[in-house]
Amino acid sequence: MDYLTTEQNNPDSVAIDQMDPIEIARLMNREDQKVIVAVEKVLPAIAQAIDLVTKRVERGGRLIYIGAGTSGRLGVLDASECPPTFNTPPSLVVGLIAGGHRALTTAIEGAEDNSQAGAEDLRGVELNPTDVVCGIASSGRTPYVLGALAYARTIQAATIGVTCNQASELTAVCDVLVAPIVGPEILSGSTRLKAGTATKMVLNMISTGTMVRIGKTYGNWMVDLRATNVKLKDRSIRIVSGITGLGRNEAELLLGTCDGEVKTAIVSHTLGISKHAAQERLLESAGRLRNALDKN
Repeated sequence: MDYLTTEQNNPDSVAIDQMDPIEIARLMNREDQKVIVAVEKVLPAIAQAIDLVTKRVERGGRLIYIGAGTSGRLGVLDASECPPTFNTPPSLVVGLIAGGHRALTTAIEGAEDNSQAGAEDLRGVELNPTDVVCGIASSGRTPYVLGALAYARTIQAATIGVTCNQASELTAVCDVLVAPIVGPEILSGSTRLKAGTATKMVLNMISTGTMVRIGKTYGNWMVDLRATNVKLKDRSIRIVSGITGLGRNEAELLLGTCDGEVKTAIVSHTLGISKHAAQERLLESAGRLRNALDKN
């Protein structure tokens, strides 16, 4: 562990226990600014990851995040936000964490040290060769994650590694390695800080970039969202109104006749066709709104 960047001592925070609140806040803010720079340096690798996941998903594969502790929680978080944001089935983006569901809120001692458990958890979700496994480990050496990625490679599933250490054991088991180097934390080894922020940014890019590439958006509108609450219902109305030019009341009525489906409502209105015809057109266009609207 001694050689890991994330385990080094940060000289700027050696007196943090003597700082007042504003000094602590300023220090953390200065350190967090390094995250943006670190992530920018690995954008080519992030782009490779987006391309890899997109191709696998288009072939019927899944994106499976796997990690321990904070890394695992961030993967589960990203996976859980895809269904309401992009109307994806829960099975498309999956989050696995060492120790299982209880580990989301409680530290499960030793769970991350079991390399066999990572492979077992992937077997539990019936990993197949069309899937992509994204192993998340700030240290780059978590046995649970390494075991999972090694198993994934044995069945020809694609592998991505996300870490905040340059020289790591993840390299040997990844098709694409994303390694933003954020430097030592203000609390030595506390990777829930800068490393966690960098990881969240990387996962945001991978999942969002993939969803854009597979047609889940129209411009910057989230046209495939699922209106599961009042806020999202209101957003659906605003999206339909913004794209079609209809007033709010008209957009709401149109959504009502189209089963609340944003893309169906837009195609139906724009092309002057029925709900069923719009749904058929979207089906023929693989769900891509732009293609459905442009199709002759």
